[in-house]
Amino acid sequence: MEQCLDKKIGAHFTSMMGGNCLTPDVIAAFQGVIYQHYRQHARQFPWRMTDNPYHILVSEMMLQQTQTDRVLEKYEPFLRAFPDFPSLAKAPLKEVLKVWQGLGYNRRALALKKIAQRVEAEFHGNLPSRVEVLMTFPGIGKTTSSAVVTFAFNKPTVFIETNIRRVFIHFFFQNQANIKDSEMLPVVEKMLDASHPRQWYYALMDYGAMLKNKNENPNRRSAHYRKQARFQDSNRQIRGMILKALITQSALSEAELVQKLKLRHARVKPNLIQLQKEGFIRNRGNRFLIA
Repeated sequence: MEQCLDKKIGAHFTSMMGGNCLTPDVIAAFQGVIYQHYRQHARQFPWRMTDNPYHILVSEMMLQQTQTDRVLEKYEPFLRAFPDFPSLAKAPLKEVLKVWQGLGYNRRALALKKIAQRVEAEFHGNLPSRVEVLMTFPGIGKTTSSAVVTFAFNKPTVFIETNIRRVFIHFFFQNQANIKDSEMLPVVEKMLDASHPRQWYYALMDYGAMLKNKNENPNRRSAHYRKQARFQDSNRQIRGMILKALITQSALSEAELVQKLKLRHARVKPNLIQLQKEGFIRNRGNRFLIA
């Protein structure tokens, strides 16, 4: 019954789009649908119980390309180890990566440490609250910067992430394919509850998470939809294995890493070079260690 009603509502909003009729009544009706679901099915996460900018930043960096259940396992242990910008800025990279282990995409951990160092050095320990400024930090793009500003400072911003994209495709682009975010952004902006942006985006994300569990994923009709690259036997996996080995042991040579990881030199060497370029490791006397 709920799914049928949802389709009817979606068809209604799609027809409104066709006539460019995003009137105040249509906006209110759409917000009502989203908020009704949120009141009944709001997800509870520890990062939603705070407006601490550092805590919000950590959660948003962790949530990049990562499922919430995995982030739940790492979020609070990370904050216990590094409770604020000063502690993260001063922490050895090896310790940061050790706590991060299991989340993947280790560049985010390195970026977080660099962000903390810059916040301490240039902003007196206070995270900037402007999207344009946050976008100049490593590892922070338009989506993450907007989310941080909204959730940490409750300022209205306009952005699209996976769950939000799913909601707007479902309701406003039902009969279309290859939908670009640039087509969607004006609708997202028009529908924004600017008086309660933090709550609004939480509600949108929860509705989008619910849609993912249905038979059809609307995001497959997005022009930006890509299947995640295979992790098994990828260079990303090998770089993660190298970092894990160097976290466990102080320093290892290339030959020792080849033996330990049971990989060919041809797979290990280019990834060692890449990790050095990215600032993860350094070479000291033909032995590699965390930078």
